[in-house]
Amino acid sequence: MASLRQTKSVQNKHKLSDTLRNWLPILHSSLSDLGKTMTPFVEANPLIEIKSGYEEDFEKKIPRKVISRTVSNSRTEQIEALTIAHKSLYDILDEQLEAPLFPTPISQRIAQYVVANLDEFGYYEGNTKEFCQKNAIEVDFFEKTRLRFAHIEPLGIGAKDLAESFLFQLDNSQISNEAYSLAITIINDIQNIYNYSSHEYFSEVMHTLSSFKNPPNIEYQEESAQIVPDLLIYLNDENHIEVKLNDAYYPNIIINADYGVEHDFVKEKIKEAKSLVDALDMRKATLYKVGLMIVEYQYDFFMGGQIMPLTLKTLADELGHNPSTISRAIANKYIACDRGLLAMKKFFTIAIDEDVSNAAIKEFLIELIKEESREKPLSDMKLLYIIQEKFKVKIVRRTIAKYRKQLNILGSSERKKLYQLGLS
Repeated sequence: MASLRQTKSVQNKHKLSDTLRNWLPILHSSLSDLGKTMTPFVEANPLIEIKSGYEEDFEKKIPRKVISRTVSNSRTEQIEALTIAHKSLYDILDEQLEAPLFPTPISQRIAQYVVANLDEFGYYEGNTKEFCQKNAIEVDFFEKTRLRFAHIEPLGIGAKDLAESFLFQLDNSQISNEAYSLAITIINDIQNIYNYSSHEYFSEVMHTLSSFKNPPNIEYQEESAQIVPDLLIYLNDENHIEVKLNDAYYPNIIINADYGVEHDFVKEKIKEAKSLVDALDMRKATLYKVGLMIVEYQYDFFMGGQIMPLTLKTLADELGHNPSTISRAIANKYIACDRGLLAMKKFFTIAIDEDVSNAAIKEFLIELIKEESREKPLSDMKLLYIIQEKFKVKIVRRTIAKYRKQLNILGSSERKKLYQLGLS
């Protein structure tokens, strides 16, 4: 009897193991890519047929409450607001064409002209002389303004050619001071790059250059795929917030068990098919729980307020999962609500050390920059020291540099120049 119980226990563990193995890639996938993620499972199993969840109109699958409360005007725009993927390159650039980089009307006009005259790779190809004559400005002033694109994301955009694009990116890299001058030489003599292979810092330079974007707009060259939200969150008729899985968009797994053949192969494939169904159900259950917890912690946001600090660890502890599992659960996932289509990760701050979040550190960083000396701006190393003392955490200098870039804050030397020019 004990032996029989042992055998059943092993079988149950094996089934759970199969389900978990299938669950992780299925959990990590976006809803729009879920069918593609499941393709290898389907191709390896002749008993499975997948019916796509994309065969009906998207609009029919969204509760009217979600659509009717969106800020868009037309019905078409309302649907697009829930399905458009990422911001375009021009949206990203437009958000950066303001102070401190472009604080005056003329500098903003120059920046807008540069953006309007980017070629298909993100390089500037406008007629500078003609623009300057028309606007009664010096070419030198135009060029100085254009060179501020060295601090614009994506890095390298607005450069005249590959070499200048690499120089833009070099200024924002973590290359050592010793290798910096060699990097400039190699960039300006890129055709003869291997003539410098015996140099002491050649390897470091090559490692740095290999990380640069080429061309600078490479991440925006393909059209964004349609994004379909996993969760729909809206006020129901009783004026309560409701969380609904967008399960109408899930692929439907059909298991063809009518082979009429008693064979180990058929039994094994049926078992695998059922494990796939279980994995899909686990994905739904996990995301639904995540949705409920997001509403619990971010209730004010869904009622028109602000997003509150929330770490992955907090949610993981509540749900009894590892933070890495929650990270997979929210990756590439979106929520449709009356405030638009939002990435799940928007509702979280990433914990650096227990209760200290990157959002808190960024807020403190902004305050430090606001209060710094105009004659002697704080270096990244000084910022690092102050932040580590304040939050009692251990981070590295490149983390400070990364946060600065995300906040569109220039390095200390660039900030000093702007202060001297009275531009900030």
